[in-house]
This record gives sequence, structure tokens and C-alpha cells, in this order.
Amino acid sequence: MHLYITNSKSLRTARKLSKNINLVTAIRMNQPCWVSLRYLLYFAVTTAIFVSHNSVKSVTAAEKLNCPPSGFTALFNGKNLNGWKGLVGSPKSRAKMSAEDLAKAQKEADARIHQHWNVVDGVIVFDGKGKNLCTKKLYGNFEFYVDWKIKAKGDSGIYLRGSPQVQIWDPALSKQNAVGSGGLYNNKKNPSKPLVIADNPVGEWNTFYIKMVGERVTVKLNGKLVVDNTILENYWERDKPIYPKESIELQNHGNTLYFRNIYVKELP
Repeated sequence: MHLYITNSKSLRTARKLSKNINLVTAIRMNQPCWVSLRYLLYFAVTTAIFVSHNSVKSVTAAEKLNCPPSGFTALFNGKNLNGWKGLVGSPKSRAKMSAEDLAKAQKEADARIHQHWNVVDGVIVFDGKGKNLCTKKLYGNFEFYVDWKIKAKGDSGIYLRGSPQVQIWDPALSKQNAVGSGGLYNNKKNPSKPLVIADNPVGEWNTFYIKMVGERVTVKLNGKLVVDNTILENYWERDKPIYPKESIELQNHGNTLYFRNIYVKELP
């Protein structure tokens, strides 16, 4: 196969090619340059890969955090913890408190959250101390997205209607953890383990999609179905169904945690 160099511009181009992939050692004007088909194919493929890689990289860099998809509302604005509050007890214990006592306890809990829950570069970061972070608004039926990330030995979860929990943990930590994240860990009568292991490696971002209607929950982890329309039991009062409305909570379990892209869509 011949590559003809017919002018100085072509010569400069050929020299650039030869520098990159060692195609040519000597080039003379108006003389054929012998290049194997294998090298030309190599050049074409590597160029395509380079262009494709940089295109993907550009899209990723341009991706905006904490911008909800159509029909969803952002629960986290990427700047501060507006719309969130500190945890006071459980739904059961709060129901027994007077309005005055609850308001006082809530004020104290709200003051504490900023000691341990902070926003860094569009991400909620928890330092491993303190209590759960809760939505101020109460939710009944909904669809919910959240990105989460943990470190080695990490352990957390998402409380639905104030109740534990869609499990988050390091699958490598123990035999119990090896089933992966996403299960309804505190269930006793109904399935508690995820259907498949869908966790990304520790230190990488994961995404939950959670749908709750009535007392039934569906969970997808990184696009894979891990809980299929399963009843979430009432952990606080085992003899009662799950509460009709309560906060969504990001669980503290004594580990550094990261959350972003938190979206909700209320359902009838």
C-alpha cells in the first residue's frame, strides 16, 4: 500500500504521523512511502478511541450535579442543607412528645447537624458522628433517587417514612455484608436481602432508585433490580404497618458518607 507525499504540507503531516506511530523513517518529496495496512488500521482505531474517549470525558465534565430529571424535585440544592433537619427520636417516641417538647428537641437537633453534616463541592459529606439527616417534609408514596458513596468498612442506609432501611454497606466487610447493598435489612417476615449484588467498588459512586407505594418498596441499585415490590415492615412497632407519611432519612452509622443528586417525585 502506498502513501504518496506530493507537497510540503503532506510531508509535514506524514512526519507527524511517523513521530506518533513510527510509520516512516525517511521521506522524500514525490516518492511513495511504504506503510503496512496493519499500521494504518492501528492509527485509525487509536484515533477513533482517542476522539471517543475525549467526547465522553467532555460530556461527563459538563454534567451538572443536583439537577433533577423531569417530574422530580431536588431535595438537595448542592449548596446548603435547606430542607433538611436533625433527627429527634423515632416516629413512635415523637408521637408521645408534647408539641412544646418536640419543638425544643427539634431546635437542638437542627443546631447539631451542621457540626457533622456539611456540603463540599456539591456533595453532602458526613463525618461519621452525630445522628441521621432527615427531610423536613414528610413523604408517603414516592419515587426517589440518590447517589451515595462509602469508604472501606462503610455502613449506612436510607430510612423510608422514618423507618429503617434500604441498606448501604461494604460487601467485603463480612459474610453478612457479602449479599450487597439495597436490601430491606430490618425485615423479619418479608425478604430482607437484595436479589443480586450490584454495588460498585468501595470509593465509587452508586445510585439508588427507590419506589414506595403503600407499604411496598422497589429498589434498583446502579440500574439493577435488587428489591421487587416487597413490604417494608415497621421496625419501631412490629405489630403495625409502616407509617403512612414520615421523613426520608440519610442514616448515620459511624462512618464517613457522601450523598448527592437527591431527587423525589411524589405519587398519589
